[in-house]
Amino acid sequence: MRYTHQLLAFILLDVEQYRAYLHNRSKEATYIMLDPNKNIRSLKSWLFTPATRPDRFEHATKAGADVLILDLEDAVALSNKETARNNAMTYLQTRPADGITRALRINSPSTVEGFKDLQALLFGAASPDYVILPKCDSPGTIALVHCLLHEAGKSAQIIALIESARGVETLEEIVSASLKPVCLLFGAADMAADLGATVDWEPLLWVRSRLVQAAALNGIALVDSPFFAIADPDGLKRETESAFRMGFHGKCAIHPAQLASLNAVFTPRAAEIAEARQVLVVNQQGVGSVNHKMVDEAFARQARAVLMRAGLPVSE
Repeated sequence: MRYTHQLLAFILLDVEQYRAYLHNRSKEATYIMLDPNKNIRSLKSWLFTPATRPDRFEHATKAGADVLILDLEDAVALSNKETARNNAMTYLQTRPADGITRALRINSPSTVEGFKDLQALLFGAASPDYVILPKCDSPGTIALVHCLLHEAGKSAQIIALIESARGVETLEEIVSASLKPVCLLFGAADMAADLGATVDWEPLLWVRSRLVQAAALNGIALVDSPFFAIADPDGLKRETESAFRMGFHGKCAIHPAQLASLNAVFTPRAAEIAEARQVLVVNQQGVGSVNHKMVDEAFARQARAVLMRAGLPVSE
């Protein structure tokens, strides 16, 4: 198959040939990525689960997660990669009865394990909703995986995990490419290690700001890094509220106990939804007011965002 040849090219070509190959291939691609079954901006809580623990896969929905992330990368030791890969591919062959959205974090496509992950995904029956590309710092890699998934008949959309200084440097190229990711995911731990910083909010605020701007300019969803102090619920709440106020659409979790806090912050309340609908009605009539607040197109845009976060249709 053609995508087999592309994988070989990915491994064997030198860097300049590889970049030229990806540039030409991305121009040939004429397909349009389909919308996922659920509006990605309504997916508030993303739970990382090691693919070595299939006993935990079915518990994600009960725990309150909107998205189950099957992790083949950092959460899996090298000696367990094959077992994790087999677990994930088996689970992803059928749709779960609870309908939970499922994302697969593969190893970097530039590594042997990442190559094996792609082989298993492309030639097998697994069908995740999203594929998360770690250490993402090249629009070329995204274009390659896009084309491979498309030619293999996979509907999975790509999420770019931005977690390195180089990833930030190439962010504009990534989000403005013809084949762009549907979402950016911030990886605070690796980013902090790359920068020699700590994972606290303030040292990485400038990175989050760059991500918010890039995502907004290109209409891409944005999900924040996990909060790593599991025993600090107050810190989790503060960081989640800060991410929400900045413009993130959701946040990752590394433990089920964190999910309730994420959902509480990112879920619009009934009063917010009602007001958003009223704002859109008034906006159709020209400048007016709702609850003693002026309504114009700027406020209408915010109202549409509330409805999208709630997973509701936006109609005026």
